Amino acid sequence: MVHPTRAFRAGAQVSTYLDDTYLEQVDTRVIAVGERDGTPWAAVEHCPFHPQGGGQPADRGWLEDTEITPVRDRESGLVVAVAPEGGSLLPLVEGQKVRARIGLQTRTAHAALHTAGHLVEAVGRMQGWEMVVGNHFPGQARIEFQAPQTDARLADPEGREEVTATLRAAAAAAVADDLPVFARCLADGRRVVHLDTLHSAPCGGTHVRSLGDLAEVVLPTLKIKKGRVRVSYTATHRSR
Repeated sequence: MVHPTRAFRAGAQVSTYLDDTYLEQVDTRVIAVGERDGTPWAAVEHCPFHPQGGGQPADRGWLEDTEITPVRDRESGLVVAVAPEGGSLLPLVEGQKVRARIGLQTRTAHAALHTAGHLVEAVGRMQGWEMVVGNHFPGQARIEFQAPQTDARLADPEGREEVTATLRAAAAAAVADDLPVFARCLADGRRVVHLDTLHSAPCGGTHVRSLGDLAEVVLPTLKIKKGRVRVSYTATHRSR
């Protein structure tokens, strides 16, 4: 149950991680505390923590000096802080002032991978493919597409390498042009992330400021898995 007993809506929480990828810490207050399956949690008003979801891992975070894991609470819609396995949560009460902090190095690594995933989707769409699923986890990052069965280039290794080279060149050109990355909210509440005019997609993840922030964008030769085109990739955040 949530304590105190009055219900909280996600609208009572400001998702600062969506407003500023690079915001490292914020002074805020606790708006709800509760317990699920014997595990205590707390929610803060100005939340810098990105929970796992949308193909992106959760941030590393702290409330004061206590490490936490952010999780989306299904009942309230709030992003809540729980103790990592084997840890304990700082005793907190509603209204208490608290400093919330993220691991910025982890955040920027996730943001680079997520943004690079949008870039891979964009260059895949240039080939007439439609994205089916995406994964932006480190070491697992990939975009899977459905391609027209008439695309004969994908039938043999030489053709697949040729197409991959085309994808690499298009991605490198977009990074070299340092296209801006930004988000806009539609009237229906959906948040849409744009790579300038190159690409746009509904997304609740964190992203870099511009494609020039991406470094080491690598696309191994694409593979065909169960009729889908799988484009794996790696990317890091450029030091500036």
